[in-house]
Amino acid sequence: MKPALSQVCSLHSPFDQDVIDYAAGACHSIELWLGKLETWLDKHPLDDVRRLMAEHEVEFPVASYQGGLLASQGDARRQHWQHFHRRLDLCRQLNVQTLVVACDIAEPPQPATLDRIRLSLVQAAQAAGEAGLRLALEFQARSTLGNNLQTAAALVGETASPHLGLCLDVFHYYAGPSKFEDLAYLSPANLFHVQFSDVTEIARELAADGDRILPGDGDFQLGPIVEVLAAIAYDGYVSVELMNPQIWRIPARQFGEIAMTALRKVLGQASMGKEMMKEE
Repeated sequence: MKPALSQVCSLHSPFDQDVIDYAAGACHSIELWLGKLETWLDKHPLDDVRRLMAEHEVEFPVASYQGGLLASQGDARRQHWQHFHRRLDLCRQLNVQTLVVACDIAEPPQPATLDRIRLSLVQAAQAAGEAGLRLALEFQARSTLGNNLQTAAALVGETASPHLGLCLDVFHYYAGPSKFEDLAYLSPANLFHVQFSDVTEIARELAADGDRILPGDGDFQLGPIVEVLAAIAYDGYVSVELMNPQIWRIPARQFGEIAMTALRKVLGQASMGKEMMKEE
């Protein structure tokens, strides 16, 4: 498993600065937060991103996230899909391997909605494949459909595309109706990305993104999940993804060092982190 940090953890830090600071904190695999990147590109050429990558020896293997693709209709659907195609091209140019797609269904589930979702997944996977990317479907705890790992795995399985897999976000796993036995649906073939966080002293039904804290600091049982990932020989990226306004106040370099240490500890790679810091 390869540790990484999501840029959303330092949302108020400028795009270039958190790349510099994360790299200085021994994080060289960064999950792009596309909104931040797109804002930065309003005033900078794409070559500046490539320069940052080369200078600080970082990679962007994963990007988050694309919403609105699955159940939207009319003008909203056209806008979401146009945005999606632009992002596929952007990701392709930066050698991003995987784009996270949210299963963000707000309307009450109806047969027609399910049909639209299935068709959307087929079309999105095809577009991603043509761009040389993969899509990781992230089930969302508050979604009216696709709010658990079992359903998300079924949707991915029905699509039967090598370009569509799963994103396991442990926040949505614990905050939604997923069960431990649902982890059996994960396999090396369908698990494309993993996102870790934690929550403490709050009912899962009330937990919000802003309650996320560093993995290992809360009540989530992450050890059994790590064991499952090891059992299926998952060798992809595991990123820390936090949307906590309190954490956004922490300087990106300080956060990067702390977060990478916490993540490596949870993954059983603490000694690896120390060795990397000594080498630098």
